[in-house]
Amino acid sequence: MAKKAKTVFMCTECGNEYTAWQGQCSYCGAWNTIVEHKVAPAEEAAADTRRRTGVAGRPVKLGEVGTHDYTRLDSGLSELNRVLGGGIVPGSLTLISGEPGIGKSTLIAQAAGRIADKYGPVLYVSGEESEEQVKLRADRVLGKISDSLYIYPETNIENIMAACDSIKPCFIIIDSIQTMYSQSAESVAGSLTQIRECSGQLIRYAKNRNVPVFIVAHVTKSGDLAGPKTMEHMVDTVLSFSGERDRDLRILRSFKNRFGTTDEIGAFRMTGEGMLEVPDISGSLIESNEAEEGSVVSAVYEGSRPVFFEIQALVTRANVGFARRTAIGISQNRLNMILAVLDKKAGLDLLDYDVYVNVVGGVNTGSTSTDLAVALAIYSSFRGRSAKKRVVAVGEVGLTGNLRSIPNADKIVQEAVRLGYEAVILPDRNARQAAQSGKSLEVTDRGRTVSVTPSAPDISDKIKVLGAANISDAIRAFVG
Repeated sequence: MAKKAKTVFMCTECGNEYTAWQGQCSYCGAWNTIVEHKVAPAEEAAADTRRRTGVAGRPVKLGEVGTHDYTRLDSGLSELNRVLGGGIVPGSLTLISGEPGIGKSTLIAQAAGRIADKYGPVLYVSGEESEEQVKLRADRVLGKISDSLYIYPETNIENIMAACDSIKPCFIIIDSIQTMYSQSAESVAGSLTQIRECSGQLIRYAKNRNVPVFIVAHVTKSGDLAGPKTMEHMVDTVLSFSGERDRDLRILRSFKNRFGTTDEIGAFRMTGEGMLEVPDISGSLIESNEAEEGSVVSAVYEGSRPVFFEIQALVTRANVGFARRTAIGISQNRLNMILAVLDKKAGLDLLDYDVYVNVVGGVNTGSTSTDLAVALAIYSSFRGRSAKKRVVAVGEVGLTGNLRSIPNADKIVQEAVRLGYEAVILPDRNARQAAQSGKSLEVTDRGRTVSVTPSAPDISDKIKVLGAANISDAIRAFVG
């Protein structure tokens, strides 16, 4: 006699299970996220397909475990390899997400074509598009299509696994996981149960066959990954592909990477021939070479390279009601903090003024290194003054008004020299460190300018490094 399906209640945010419905998840605290799911009973005689560790199922000494010398696969895209940590690791699962139409399928189609040319069979599983649609995109972005690139429009995960056993691909793409379903789970495709079951089968295949798998995932209105949060814990790498719809620049970031750093970013430009790599991000984000009112150039260090971009601010008198504070590319809370510091420490009364701050190029900085540039851009727009020279401002603004040092400031200075800037404003500690590497500089401490003699020979006279102890000193260095 067949067993009846078991009914469980799962949280769609964290995947925690409950025996009965309740309004709030006691694990993650989310409200109205617990839904009912039916789980098909497993056959008693079914083989255990879970991956075992150790020797013969027994614990082993960690020091006696051998390590594998993984040879990464070259995706054919240097920016993608950079974000992944040097290439695609065999047996790894990579989850890539992004808004609809951002270019996820185009990017992975280019990688699939180049991997097929170099390594062998590649299986592209499309659950959303037909063969003709994928072929039209491949013709546009690849030109000549490799004979080793296979397309399979299927949503049944068991059929997909059978196809993998048949052609034995060296690389698999699932587009997208929300369209896949398994016969062993009694729920619709895209549900929490189906996503967990399909992801589990893909993980077992990837680890047992040492085949890398790319999984495309949808995002919610808030920009988060759709589906259970446990899926992000199951995979090895989580990538996010983002960009503004009215701009052609796309940024690839890594939020999780078991085989590399999460600090690297990759830049691409959407064109009619597919995604073109942008090795010089700073040059593409900065269009104007002249100092303008309300505009300050800043930089952050992403992975192994500095990225320069322009921060613009507009301060205008509020017409009615409360003054507005709008931030694009930086945290709204961070903007409010900087405005409070400018009011308390620099004497800028912005209570009756609207303040708009925008990071040009649609880049989300996510770093406190841009605090100083935001503060100087607001001051420039409010006072109607601009810098007399091309200047870069980098530094974290503390609640006391003092500037805190940032990492990799010396490399930012070197990039500023390459881009042709005349001056760099840094926290005084970073400026003194620059002196140790041979940069000529002046440090402004509480309004008093002090020349610092470098301990090493001056290696460049093309840029002036200005150190500032607090926000007031930075303003004087900016307009001086």
